[in-house]
Amino acid sequence: MKILVLMLAWIGAVASVLFVAPAWAQQKQLLIYGFQLEEFEYRRGDESEDFLAWNGDAFFGTDELKLRWLGEGEYDYTAKKFEGLENRLVLQSPISTFFDVKAGVRLDTPKGPDRWYGAVGVTGLAPQWFEVDADFFVSEAGETSARLDIEYELLMTNRLILTPSAEVNVAFSSDREIDIEPGVSDIEAGMRLSYDLIDRRLSPYFGIVYERKLGDTADLARSEGEDIEGWRAVFGTRFMF
Repeated sequence: MKILVLMLAWIGAVASVLFVAPAWAQQKQLLIYGFQLEEFEYRRGDESEDFLAWNGDAFFGTDELKLRWLGEGEYDYTAKKFEGLENRLVLQSPISTFFDVKAGVRLDTPKGPDRWYGAVGVTGLAPQWFEVDADFFVSEAGETSARLDIEYELLMTNRLILTPSAEVNVAFSSDREIDIEPGVSDIEAGMRLSYDLIDRRLSPYFGIVYERKLGDTADLARSEGEDIEGWRAVFGTRFMF
């Protein structure tokens, strides 16, 4: 019941904001939909660990308002368990030419107890064509956190693309049950070189990813005998329709 109330409260708040200017509803809107896997890759760790990782989303709606599912995760073949699994369901609407606002709910599982969050953020193209996602989260227990995700596509040729990326997670409160302490908790930086086989619909790639826990979160991981950093060689493909 608590989870349902949280979901309804956030969706209601989002709807009240997004429908302040309902002129779009008075016009005929073309329904659009799509699905993409921005990352679907095998990762080989610097200590011979094997991972399967993915990051994708699907959407349905109009240019003015769409419903999006966003999901990402990592499965550790060596330990035979998920390192992380996240799903979000959000409403998204434009607030400027290049940026949209999004808000909804997020569920994290299965490391530690499941966590439900309210989520609000912006996504779009910053100056110099950097793709930016910035999100703020509030858990069902009141813990707050934020995430900044930045990506840039550098065209080497019409089909060969080099994509550097970076993700930073910041916790504003402690959540010891899932091994998170206040401060910058972890970062991930990557570099992938892809080739568009079929337009942008199918793009195999390879690259490298660096992950590291920081601050008190890293200290907590050390005390539990966990690694706090690692390099990964990655091989995978992007897919969209």
